[in-house]
Amino acid sequence: MELQKIQNKIYTVRNQNVMLDFDLAALYDVETRVLKQAVRRNPDRFPEDFMFELTWDEFNNLTSQNVISSHGGMRYLPFAFTEQGVAMLSSVLKSKKAIAINIAIMRAFVFIRQYALNYKDLNEKLDKLENKYNKQFKEVSEAIRFLITKELSEKEKTERKKIGYK
Repeated sequence: MELQKIQNKIYTVRNQNVMLDFDLAALYDVETRVLKQAVRRNPDRFPEDFMFELTWDEFNNLTSQNVISSHGGMRYLPFAFTEQGVAMLSSVLKSKKAIAINIAIMRAFVFIRQYALNYKDLNEKLDKLENKYNKQFKEVSEAIRFLITKELSEKEKTERKKIGYK
C-alpha cells in the first residue's frame, strides 16, 4: 500500500488526525455499512477518543474545501477514526488484508507525527536565529546611526562661524 495514498486520506478534524469510515472501508475492501456495523456491534472498543461521528457542518466543511469528494446520497454521517481507533479496527475486522492495511495506516500516522515534530523543531530554530540576528542587526543599525550623527555633529562644528578673538 502506498504511504502517500494513505496520507491523503488523513484529515484534521477537531484538532485530531482522523480517517473517515468510507476511506477505511475502501482500503479494507469492505462496504462502508459492514465497517459501521462491526463498529456498532463493539461499542466498548471505540470510546470517543478513538472514534466519533462527524457533524453535518464538519462534513460539509471537508467537502467544501475539496478535501473529500461529495459522496452523493449519503444518509448517515461518517465516523472519524483516530489513530487508536484505526488500530482497534484491526481487532474487529480480522481479515489478512485488514491487518496489512492497518500496518500501513499506522506507518502513515507515525510519519505524519514525525513530520509535525520536525516542522515544530525547525520553526523553533528559525525563531531563535531570527531573534539572534534581529538583535545583532539592531545593534549594528544603532552603531551606524551613532557614527552618522557623530559625523554630522563634527561637520557642523567645523562649518559654523567661529566667534572670539582673531
